[in-house]
Amino acid sequence: MNKLDQLKTMTEVVADTGDIEAIKRYSPQDATTNPSLLLKAAQLPQYQSMLQSCITASGLTARGDQVELNNCVDQLLVAIAGEILAIVPGRVSLEVDARLSFDTRGTIARASHLINLLAGQGIGAERVLIKMAASWEGIQAARELEKAGINCNLTLLFGNAQALACADAGVFLISPFVGRILDWYKASTGQQYTAEQDPGVQSVNFIYDYYKQHGYKTVVMGASFRNIGEIEQLAGCDKLTISPELLGQLELEQGELIRQLNPNGPFAQSNKLIESENQFRWSLNQDAMATEKLSEGIRHFAADQFKLEQLLLQSSSRRVAS
Repeated sequence: MNKLDQLKTMTEVVADTGDIEAIKRYSPQDATTNPSLLLKAAQLPQYQSMLQSCITASGLTARGDQVELNNCVDQLLVAIAGEILAIVPGRVSLEVDARLSFDTRGTIARASHLINLLAGQGIGAERVLIKMAASWEGIQAARELEKAGINCNLTLLFGNAQALACADAGVFLISPFVGRILDWYKASTGQQYTAEQDPGVQSVNFIYDYYKQHGYKTVVMGASFRNIGEIEQLAGCDKLTISPELLGQLELEQGELIRQLNPNGPFAQSNKLIESENQFRWSLNQDAMATEKLSEGIRHFAADQFKLEQLLLQSSSRRVAS
């Protein structure tokens, strides 16, 4: 078997894309989206009729206010979710507006609205993960949503403080960003890292071991990969969400893929840690990499959310003009 097929025997492979054709090509278990991926998908020719349908359904006008824009974006998320779920047997992750990353109540309201829209299309909550940034406010929103039966994917996760707080909150799944951690260390130290030395790989190793050792059910899904070496070093992780480009590279790779992570250990021994809000904020503050990458990621996703809204407004204007 090629390495992609071998990986699927030990890890649930998730497509990190909103491109329907790419998802069909690689037959993943699940799929994840984010504002950046949604923006890319919305510019593809095959999505233009869907865009127009969402504009009509939401009532978005060329002078649309933020409420209309929010509704149109959510309509688009639901439409894409329906397309993806017709292909994958598992779940799709849909992300709430990154501008709500420090608003617990706003995140809960937006997530609930998405779930209601999905239900209107016959899509149950059991087939969806609601994504939000792993800020303190996002984690507390997830705590409440999980209690209400809405499973969450905590994204933009870079540090141990975030991982510990997510586990304590009973979050369904976390997405540690392997490649972005590597980016920070390479820029900060000027060093090059082998796959074994990769700081992002080491971070996921610690989180995986910690969760399994202490009996946490939170799923670990490595994300944001820069090369297939990182993926190979995390073979055996609960899930890995991988771009179409790297899925293609894995499909072409031959040779044995060795399992690196195992839920039965052996594990490096560590004490169980529960962090209060003050401890979380201090730990995150002391981790320069996690602090910087979390803030940068939120800004980037918020910028792409704004670009998507502008694209929808432009499409609405062209529709009226024609």
